[in-house]
Parts: sequence; structure tokens; C-alpha cells
Amino acid sequence: MTTETAAAANPSYGTTASGSSFYAAMRILPPEQREAMFQIYSFCRQVDDIADSDGPRPERLAALQRWRHDIESLYQGHPPARLKDYVGSIQKFDLRREDFLAIVDGMEMDVPQDIRAPDLVTLDLYCDRVASAVGRLSVRVFGLPEADGILLAHHLGRALQLTNILRDIDEDAAIGRLYLPKEGLLHAGITTTDPIRVTNDPALPKACASLVPQILGHFDKADEVMRRTPRRVVRAPRIMSKYYRAILQLLLKRGFAQPRPPVRLNKVARMAIVLRYAFI
Repeated sequence: MTTETAAAANPSYGTTASGSSFYAAMRILPPEQREAMFQIYSFCRQVDDIADSDGPRPERLAALQRWRHDIESLYQGHPPARLKDYVGSIQKFDLRREDFLAIVDGMEMDVPQDIRAPDLVTLDLYCDRVASAVGRLSVRVFGLPEADGILLAHHLGRALQLTNILRDIDEDAAIGRLYLPKEGLLHAGITTTDPIRVTNDPALPKACASLVPQILGHFDKADEVMRRTPRRVVRAPRIMSKYYRAILQLLLKRGFAQPRPPVRLNKVARMAIVLRYAFI
């Protein structure tokens, strides 16, 4: 199935992904892999939209619980309508039920109350659920060996999510969330967990800087896995890694003191990454 027909079969596949770094990285895949990846993306977007909506918290929790029920039904051989298209991909790529459920659990961490300055253990659990679990599904689609696939998902998922956290500090604060770890804030001398006050604190750059070595370490560990894997197998994750490394470098160049204009990778830079790593 082409990207265009996948989007036609389920409009959320293409419309939610188009224009994103994910879309550019996944469109290079063979048809069955591409369809499976857009299904994974669509699932993530739908549960994320529930967590990020401004609806009543009990209603959002109930909606996420319905997703859990539907995943269980899917794996018991009774797929609900919104997951019927997933049956073939799950069977072909041996996608694991527990990874889909972990993604829902991760999204739910934002719902009972907004996350504000989690400790490092909680932040790592959050990253595992909302990013590395997605990676564990993805590496099965890409065809990595089991052990290296799990290792790549662990490190690249965390690198991407922590980069997102640094990139989206102001956007998250506007909706009452603060993902910077408590330990990093205290190290910088910031004792409040109020998102707006933290974003206005002159010590914020020091708190942000404390995350950078961890992010770079995860990128390096992910690169180690990809270097020992056949290049065609890791084309898509390599593109994602290069995108996000470039975003991190732009963030470091801009700095974290106010004002903080949004950081985006321009079209020319994105295209250069795709051209360099897609056709190998």
C-alpha cells in the first residue's frame, strides 16, 4: 500500500503525520513496513490527543481505558472497528500487546494531574512509555534483531523525547506542564515547580544544561547499535536520529535564556538529511 492509499484507507495516517519528521523518515520504507508504521503513528496520535485535550479529566481517563479494552480485544482475536486494519501488521511483524498498552499508560501519566518536575526515575518511566515503547514496536517493523532492537528503542526513544522536552518548555508550560526533572531544577537553585515561574527563572539554562549530557549519551548509544546493523534496516531511525540531533544543536546554539524563539529544522536541512540517509 502506498503512503497515499494508506492515508485514504485511514485519513489520520497521512494527515496527522504529513509535514513531520516522522513522515519524511517513514515514507522511504517498503509498503508493508510503511503501512505498519503509519498505523503505529495514528494510534499514538489518537491516544496523545486524548491526554492533551482540555476535556474533563475523568472523561479522558475513561477514553484511555476504552483504548486499553480495545487493545485487549484486538489481541484476543476480536478487533474493534478502529483497530481492524492493525491485524495484518501485528501478525506480520509480531507487534507486542504490552508495548501498545505501555503507550496508553504513558499518555495517562499526564491526565490525573499535569506532570510537574518529575524526579528522574519518573521521567525515565515516562520516556520509556511514550517514546521507547513506540520504538519497540517500530524496530520490529524495521526488522532489527531482538536484543539490538530493544537497545535501540531504549536509547533513541529517550534521546528524542528528552530533546522534545527541551524544545517544548514554553509550549508545555502554557498548558500547565513541566517535564524538566526535579533534580536538575534543584541543582540550578530553582525550588518552584510552577511551570510559568520556572520558564521565567534566570537559572533555567543551568537546569536545561543538566539534561544535555544524558541526551547526548543516548544518541551515542543509539548510534552504536545502528553502526553494527545493516544500513538499509536502520535508514528510518537514522533519519530520525539525525533530525533530532540537529534540533538539539539548534537549541544549544540558541540557548535557554529568554527570549526563546521556536526552534525548527528548515526544509533544506530536512531534505539534506533524507537525501543522505534514505538511499543507502
